Amino acid sequence: MPQSASRYPAVYAAWKADPQLFWDEVARDIEWSRPYDKVFDAYAGQYGRWFVGGETNTAWNCLDRHVRDGNGDRLALIHDSPVTNSQRKFTYAQLTDEVASLAAVLIDLGIAKGDRVVIYMPMVPEALMAMLACARIGAVHSVVFGGFAAAELATRLDDCRPVAILAASCGIEGTRIIEYKPLLDRAIELAAHKPGTVLMLQRPQAPASMIAGRDHDWAERVDDAKARGAKAACVPVAATDPLYILYTSGTTGQPKGVVRDTGGHMVALKWTMANHYGIKPGEVFWAASDVGWVVGHSYIVYAPLLAGATTLMFEGKPVGTPDAGVFWRIIAEHKVVALFTAPTAFRAIKKEDPTGSFIAKYDLANFRTLFLAGERADPETIKWAEAKLGIPVIDHWWQTETGWPICGNPMGLGMLPVKHGSPTVPMPGYDLQVLDEKGIAVAAGIAGTLAIKLPLPPGALPTLWGNDARFRKSYVEDFPGYYSTSDAGYIDADGYAYVMARTDDVINVAGHRLSTGQMEEVIAQHKDVAECAVIGIADDLKGQNAAGMVVLNNGVNRPDAEIEAEIIKLVRDVIGPVAAFKTVMIVKRLPKTRSGKILRATVRQIADGETWKMPATIDDPAVLGELTDALRAKGLAANAKAPTG
Repeated sequence: MPQSASRYPAVYAAWKADPQLFWDEVARDIEWSRPYDKVFDAYAGQYGRWFVGGETNTAWNCLDRHVRDGNGDRLALIHDSPVTNSQRKFTYAQLTDEVASLAAVLIDLGIAKGDRVVIYMPMVPEALMAMLACARIGAVHSVVFGGFAAAELATRLDDCRPVAILAASCGIEGTRIIEYKPLLDRAIELAAHKPGTVLMLQRPQAPASMIAGRDHDWAERVDDAKARGAKAACVPVAATDPLYILYTSGTTGQPKGVVRDTGGHMVALKWTMANHYGIKPGEVFWAASDVGWVVGHSYIVYAPLLAGATTLMFEGKPVGTPDAGVFWRIIAEHKVVALFTAPTAFRAIKKEDPTGSFIAKYDLANFRTLFLAGERADPETIKWAEAKLGIPVIDHWWQTETGWPICGNPMGLGMLPVKHGSPTVPMPGYDLQVLDEKGIAVAAGIAGTLAIKLPLPPGALPTLWGNDARFRKSYVEDFPGYYSTSDAGYIDADGYAYVMARTDDVINVAGHRLSTGQMEEVIAQHKDVAECAVIGIADDLKGQNAAGMVVLNNGVNRPDAEIEAEIIKLVRDVIGPVAAFKTVMIVKRLPKTRSGKILRATVRQIADGETWKMPATIDDPAVLGELTDALRAKGLAANAKAPTG
């Protein structure tokens, strides 16, 4: 470990020496209506359960306790929507009242403790209120990204069997208005399980038609509850009761319903705000994600409010709403101290504004840390952000399943030296190791599967909704005693982790196992490259060949062939002839999910002529047609099939 003034080594060592004592002390920051009997019961659940016997309530810890402690006038939520040219702000007292009134409406609609409720909404304050209202009465929410295809929504309805759906009439994606109600009605029509209640938030951009007897107007019901003074109290639930179900967005097969339990979730998230992100009560924290993803759950809704901070909710895009300066405008205007976003957002900003000219237009004096996660942060993007912003740029790594960072640079404990390409070190709770194919831990610097020695820490998934067997098969059977992250990488001699690719993105070229992430890192060093992705394409002779897709910076005006030749030479010079790298395609854009993850597996399926399914989370389906044409122009994807689903 490089020398630094960070308290991290001592804190991590204290956790490792006595994990139960460590988490028992951390759990004192949460208010419990009934103390837990055991910090950890190794014989419960799939690998043990945290805070068994305890009872608490998430909404109480996020809202009411701050009001009780005299902080009701502190700003809790800022909603900034450039797509509607509007802003809304709520203090802790105001947000508590809104949530309590909405929770009373849910009770009036027959929703009770333990019932599931699907939330199908865009980035509006009512989405956050819906999540907290469910938590308040002990209902289990399952947020489905607004605008998800009807068939995908139907599979989630059938899996978690909700009694009600809380929805908005539409969402706004850049300049497009997406009507949600037709998708919702079709999903209920397709689903075997048909929820009997829909609470509909009517947005003026596209009001929805209502079905008598089933659909209820959100504003009317909430106004009625307020007029009657109806406010729901917080219902105590077991620490091991589920707070929510969040479905992973696989492109094939049945989505997995990740369960988040109530007690461990709060304990872990509250610890991260002070110790990992370095955020104090009252400071403005902005996670530029969506409530449909795990980042939105953890760091838009729950963690900032548990910490008594101000959370910022953004309805817009990093570019185009209206320009590549919108992030800087929001940071300056609302005095944001830390931003958490995906690397793809910064690659988009860098592509539109490579010189960073918009940054100089705003006063960013309060802005002290940029956190990146969601997809591998390539060193070139980090270096660009560091140079233009002059603040620490912190990559960190975690998953929907873990709910909070596996690895990071703990700003609250004292920043560790940054190593470009590494999300730094494991956080307390995570005994991270690198395993070979036989499940044996390998030496420093050797690549393998990144795995976490069981038990997982508080806040990580205890199981999958209604499917313990699938949990075991998906996560713990490959390497007994470990949770497999399905990410490939290595840990260096200083204990820094490097996440190079998903294990299925490690390609085999003539018997050599090569990381697509390593190739992308090299390609990104080219001065004209804005972003890139590498996939492995089937080859009869070599098994697989690597192919790169490259998006250029704005203003580049040179022949594509010239740039492609330079990139091929760069990869061969840095990685060597073993890469057998000879295919580069310059494309206008890459296929991404709405959270910014590149859909590499889908492109590989197209290139290999496999049957493929249109990803439910794709931002713009048309881009896959463009890429198919680009592949064919290179003599690839000759047998490409049309998508199913």
